Parts: sequence; C-alpha cells; structure tokens
Amino acid sequence: MDNKRVIMAVALSFIVLLSWNYFFPPAKPPVETAKPTATASADAQTPTTSSAQTADSTPAAPLEDASFTASKGRSVTVDTPLYRAIFDSNGAVLQRFDLKKYKKTIEPDSPPVDLVTEASLNKAPMGLLVDGKPSWTNGSWTFAGDDVTLAAGENAELTFKATIDGITVTRTLSFDADSYLISESDLLSSDTSATVRLAHTLASSTLTREGDRYNTTRIAYYNASGLNEEQDKDDLEKGILLSDGLEWGAIESNYFALTLLPIEQNAVLKGKITDDIFRIATEVSSISLNSGVGREIATAYYLGPKVTSYLATAPNNLAAIVNYGWFDFIAKPLIKLLHFFYGYVHNYGVAIIILTILIKAIFWPLSQKSYKSMEKMKKLQPLMADLREKYKDDRQKMNEELMQLYKTYKVNPAGGCFPMLIQIPVFIGLYQGLLNAIELRHAPFIAHLPFTDMIWLADLSAKDPYYITPLIMGATMFLQQKMTPSPGDPTQAKIMLLMPIVFTFLFLNFPSGLVVYWMVNNVLSIAQQWLMIRKA
Repeated sequence: MDNKRVIMAVALSFIVLLSWNYFFPPAKPPVETAKPTATASADAQTPTTSSAQTADSTPAAPLEDASFTASKGRSVTVDTPLYRAIFDSNGAVLQRFDLKKYKKTIEPDSPPVDLVTEASLNKAPMGLLVDGKPSWTNGSWTFAGDDVTLAAGENAELTFKATIDGITVTRTLSFDADSYLISESDLLSSDTSATVRLAHTLASSTLTREGDRYNTTRIAYYNASGLNEEQDKDDLEKGILLSDGLEWGAIESNYFALTLLPIEQNAVLKGKITDDIFRIATEVSSISLNSGVGREIATAYYLGPKVTSYLATAPNNLAAIVNYGWFDFIAKPLIKLLHFFYGYVHNYGVAIIILTILIKAIFWPLSQKSYKSMEKMKKLQPLMADLREKYKDDRQKMNEELMQLYKTYKVNPAGGCFPMLIQIPVFIGLYQGLLNAIELRHAPFIAHLPFTDMIWLADLSAKDPYYITPLIMGATMFLQQKMTPSPGDPTQAKIMLLMPIVFTFLFLNFPSGLVVYWMVNNVLSIAQQWLMIRKA
C-alpha cells in the first residue's frame, strides 16, 4: 500500500467530515412541493397531495392565508412556572407564548423568549380551520372563564365555543404547570349529517439569529421514515405536504420547537413560509358527523425548549426531535456525561474541558499506537524513497517491494491512520451534541476578558466575539502538526500544514463551546506527543 495515498485520504476525509455541515446542509428527503395555481379567494398555493394519501380521503386544501386581528375578543392569560401564554377569546388564537426560563439575550434585563411574536400573530398560531375556513372570522366565539394561574403540580382547562356554518365547535385546552405540552379536545356536532375537515395551525417568525448558519429555523416532521427536516426557503415558499403516517410536525431551531401532534392517524401536514413567517398545519379530512351526535377530535401542542426530560412526556415519539445526526447514538451519552459533570462544577465550559480530558484518556492508548506507527514509518522514509526512485518506471514492482519492506520491518503503513479514524465518530458526535445542546445557550464560561469588563465567553452557544479561542485553536493545531512525525514527502507535509488554516477558518464563527472543546483536545494531544518525544 502506498503510504502517501493513505495519509492524504485520511487527512481529506477528516476535513470533509468536520466541514460537511458547514458547506453542505443535510440532504433533504423527497417532499411533494406545491405547484402555483390561481385561486379566487386567496394567494395561497395548493400543494400536490402525496402518493401515500388514502384513496377515500378528501384532497388537502391549501394552507390558507386568511389574516387574524385581535380586536374582536379579549385576552385570556395562562400563567405557569414555565411559561405565560395569552389567547384571544375569539377562537382561542395564541397571541404570546413567553418562556420564563429563557431570555432573548444575555443582558440581565432581557425579555423572555416569545415563541409567537407579534410578527407571526397575523397568521393565527393555534388557530382552527373548519372546512378550510378560518374559525376566528367565520364564527362567533364565546368564553365564560377567566385568567388562570397555576402553581407546580396544578392543571387547568379553558373552553371556547362557536357555531361555524352550522357546525358547533367546542375547543377545550388543557394545561399542566409542569409541562410545555398543551392538549386539545375539539367536540364537533351538527343538526344534520355532514362531512367536515378540521385543521390546527401554528406560526412563528425566525427562532434564530439572522445569518446564523449553524442554527437555522426550519420545518421538521416525523413519520415512519424517521425525522425529516426542510430548511430550503424556496421549497417552503412553494409549500410542502406530507400524508404518510404523520406523527408530528414542527417549526424548530437547535434549541426551541413549536410542535403539532395530531392524535388522529389520518392527519396530513402542510407547511409553508409566507411573508418570512414559518407556518404549519395538521388537517384531518372526512370527519363524518351524524345529526345530533358529537364527534371528538384530539390533538396536542408542544411549545418550548428541546429538553429531553420535557419531550419524553409528550405523545407520538416527540423526543425524536432531539437528533444529533450520523452519530446520534454516541452524542447522546456524551451530552448526559456533560450534564453529570456540570452538576458538580456548575460551569458548562469547565464541564466541556473535563469531558474532553475523559475522552482523551480513553483514546490515549490508540493515540500512542498511532504516534509509534508514524515514528516507524518516518524511519523507513529513506528506504522507501530509494525504492520509488529505483522502480519509478515499474509501478507494480515498486508496490511489491514496498510491501516487502513493510513486512520485513513489521510496519503497517496505515497503522498511524486507523487509530485516528476510530476516534472520528466520537469527535463528530460530540461536535453535533454541543452544537445542539440547549444547555449551552447563554451558558457562561469566562464571562469577561481577564482584568477587563469586556464581555467574552458569556454565551457558549455564540461565537467568540474577539476570535481569541479560534486563533489559539489554530495555533495549537499548527504546533501539533509540527510535532507530528513528517510524512516524508514535501507535498504531503504542506498539505498537512494547511489543515490548521482550514480549521481556523471554519471555527471562526463556531459556537464558542465547540471551539473550547477542540482547543482543549489539541492541547492534550500536544502534551501527549511531547511526552512521547521525551520518552523516545
């Protein structure tokens, strides 16, 4: 085997794996997109139904663009230890949803995160559509209750009622003080037999900082094929439709989610971006009503942080919304370990350092083996160069002689590479875990530059504002490369020395928690190599 090819392949693979999410977003699953058609009543576009739609189902209607105004009803407030929600009594449309434990910025007087926002209110979050018509403009709603304040362990219900085109609709919303889950039961009845379509909606403006390519707002859904995400704006402006075994649909970022969880098995999901507002709706078609007999349709909402302990209590496998990509099975235990260390040190920056040290200790023997193998290969470089020169016109003979050389000196040409390849899944897993861990959001490490009042690493989910840690990381990587035994070939050596420049560029805008992890790992690698050199 040609050692030059092996080392170059590993180096390039390592760069591609680490930079894949930067340059190439995850591949999108096949989703039916809407085809623009002119309509008489709205500017919505009708999505093409999926082939999985059952034959007896009524074709899905467009995601209506009817606007909502809060002038007709009064505000109804639900206050819990976790959130403060405000509804309009005209249709139970959600006006605000403030997360009490999460602030918009790291400033002490920062307001809480509002998952609805005034910008998206016009699209009627938690609005109800009956036969494709917005219930808040086509019905006269009544509400006889009052504001609700819940203490830990308590729960409550709000009931809203209206008649829409001969269909009586009773919306009952259930709240739990210890959960972000809101359950809904809709009782439909009619004096005559009827067939009804019922849709529940959610809407939100962007959940992320503008230009943050590592934390984008997107529409996600879960069905038999698993978790799927759509973040391409062009596709979302056309509209998407899913009708194959839907479990839930969501508007999400790395840290927060607004989720619809239909209990009915035949629900379809529609998603769209309209006026920079992300919108989703789950619709149940062909609801048969008999005269004087009520029919109950259940659904649920989850509006809150992507915290596993809260998601685990939700139906329809909502916990699957926390996914760390290819190496999810590695990332999740590592994040649990991070939480464990934080429980003792109460600083996520320090917890990241401890976790990095632990991982390095586990892989210490492999790193030693890799370094020793590279040392042996370095000693054979003169002999290998002679063989390449001697048999430069006979490649087959040259390879045979090189293999005989490796066999004679008991050297595996890939021995320095395979130990590193085994570690790559762990590196990538932890990278994904730290990138999506809500615990790092607004978590400080070293809040101010030493001896100054300049805010520095006060938020491990944000980039280093002064690029200090990425530059140190690049310098440590360069030093590590210089200490690593040279591959012998000058071209190879130059390629390897380019890696610190590439990684420094990639890490400039990385969340600082990721940079701290990689920087500490480099420092530990340098220490290990220094010990090996000293021992040798």
